[in-house]
Amino acid sequence: MPSDTAAIPRQAPSATPAPSARRRRSWRRRKASTLLVVVGVITILTVFPLVWMVTSSFKGADEVLSTDLLPSAPTVDNFEYVFSAAPFGRYLLNSFIVSVTVTVVALFFHSMAAYALARLRFPGRDAIFMGIFSTLLVTAPVVLVPLFLVVHRLGLLNSYAGLILPAIFSAFGIFLLRQFYLAIPAELEEAAVLDGCGYWRIYWSIIVPLSRSIFAALAVLFFLANWNAFLWPLVATTDTDLQVVQLGIVSFQDQNTTDWQYVLAAATVAAVPTLLAFAIFQRRIVESIKTSGLK
Repeated sequence: MPSDTAAIPRQAPSATPAPSARRRRSWRRRKASTLLVVVGVITILTVFPLVWMVTSSFKGADEVLSTDLLPSAPTVDNFEYVFSAAPFGRYLLNSFIVSVTVTVVALFFHSMAAYALARLRFPGRDAIFMGIFSTLLVTAPVVLVPLFLVVHRLGLLNSYAGLILPAIFSAFGIFLLRQFYLAIPAELEEAAVLDGCGYWRIYWSIIVPLSRSIFAALAVLFFLANWNAFLWPLVATTDTDLQVVQLGIVSFQDQNTTDWQYVLAAATVAAVPTLLAFAIFQRRIVESIKTSGLK
C-alpha cells in the first residue's frame, strides 16, 4: 500500500527572483541609464560647437549669427573668399611641413630613447628617466623665454628649423613608448641575442614592427599638437611666408572682425586635416593606451 507522503506532489521551485536580486538589477539599470545620460550630455556639449562651426561656415552674412543650426541657403563663397583674400594655402602648407616633419623625426628619436630607458642597463638610467619625466610638470610658457633666446642665438628665428627643432623633443612620447616597451616579453630579445643580433638589430627588426599601433597613436597626437600650435610659432616667426594655419586664422580674423562667416570657414578648413587624422587612427589610439600600461 503506497505511503501517504508519496501521494503529496512536490512543489516546483519558485522562478521569482529574490528581492535582493531584483534590487541589484534595478540599481544596475538605473546606473547604466544615468551613465548614458551623462555621456550623452558631454557628447552634445563637445560636438555641438564643432557642428555649429561647420554649418555656419556655409551661411551667408545675413544669417551667420542666427540661432538656426542649418543654413537656409548654403553657399561655398565663404571658402572661395578665404583662399582668395589671404594666402591660406601657404598657411596650410607650412603647418603640414612642420607637423609631418616633427612627427616623423620625433617618433624615430623618441622610440630609440624609450627603448634604451626600458631595456638597456647602464648607470644613471632611472635618474635620466626621472629627469625626462619631470619636464612634464613644466608648462610651455615657463620655458618660452629661454627657448626663444637659444633659438635666437642659433640664428633659427623665421625659419622652418626654428619651428621644427624645439617641437621634436617631448617627454610624453618617451614616457608612453617606454611603458609600451616594458610590456614586450623579454624572451623575444633573448632569442634574438642568441641568434647574434645586436641592440640596433633588435630595435629595428623586433621592437619597431611591434610598435606600429603605438606609433600610429603617437603620430596622431604629435600631428594634432603641432598642427594646432600657436604660441611658439607666434614667437618664433614674423615672416608671413612662414606663418602656420593657426596664426593665419588670427590674422584673417583681424582683417574680418565683423564677417564671421569667413572666419568660421577658415577655421573649418583648418580643422579638416585633424578630424580626418583622428577618424582614421582613433582605433589605434585606444589600442595603444590599452597596451601601454596606462590605467
